[in-house]
Amino acid sequence: MMDIGNVGLIGAAGWLGGAIAKRLIGTGRLPPNQLICSYRRTRPDNHLGCAWTTDNVALANAADIILLCVRPEDWLTIRIEAAGKLVISVMAGVTLEEIATRTNARRVARALPNAAVGIGYGYTPYCLSSKDASDAARIEAIFACGGMVDRVLEEDHIDYFTAMSGSGAAFPALLADALATAAIKHGIPEAIAHRAAEQVLVGAGRVQEAAGAPVSQTLQSFIDYEGTTAAGIRAMRQNGLNDIVDRGLWAAYQKALSMTRGR
Repeated sequence: MMDIGNVGLIGAAGWLGGAIAKRLIGTGRLPPNQLICSYRRTRPDNHLGCAWTTDNVALANAADIILLCVRPEDWLTIRIEAAGKLVISVMAGVTLEEIATRTNARRVARALPNAAVGIGYGYTPYCLSSKDASDAARIEAIFACGGMVDRVLEEDHIDYFTAMSGSGAAFPALLADALATAAIKHGIPEAIAHRAAEQVLVGAGRVQEAAGAPVSQTLQSFIDYEGTTAAGIRAMRQNGLNDIVDRGLWAAYQKALSMTRGR
């Protein structure tokens, strides 16, 4: 297993920073003595066994890799010197150029893990600006502990993924809520309708994972069967489901871009 060196995690008291820290230690990806975490106000009550500090400058000096897990609105309060370090940001809307300029780093990446990273079922796309060929392997080693990882070559794709995969469970939850609402409308008791919709969501993910096939292939197999599911799929598509999803993602993407332009 690749030794990625010492990792400094700025913002480990937040939900995402904390989730990444727990996965790094809990999966054995990183020994506790190679993880340094910072917090701003209250040190989290956990048993990771890593070092904790409120001094981000000291953290940056001790780390080989720096993970920026702070909110975009808190970014301007972070002042570190990271020349020669690999800096990885999980902040939405903060560009590679901004990160490089403020930290003096030339090896910079943006990654976008979603909420499921905390349970090992996350998805993390990343974009990297570095001349070190091994930096991609380091990034993938870090985020693979929380799920699947993909490299994209255009930074704009990270902004789009802020809208798509970055929304985590929100959009599938929206579909489950719509399923439950439709069932309630047709007389199904509310508690049962919501329980059924939630289990459909969970089960579908497990089935898709076990199948190991593209989602489009799974969908086509239902259509080819020409049963009740095929009828439902056709009706939803004919009534504009794909267009509705596209418009929703576009709105979220524009919001991500406005965060970038607003600074």
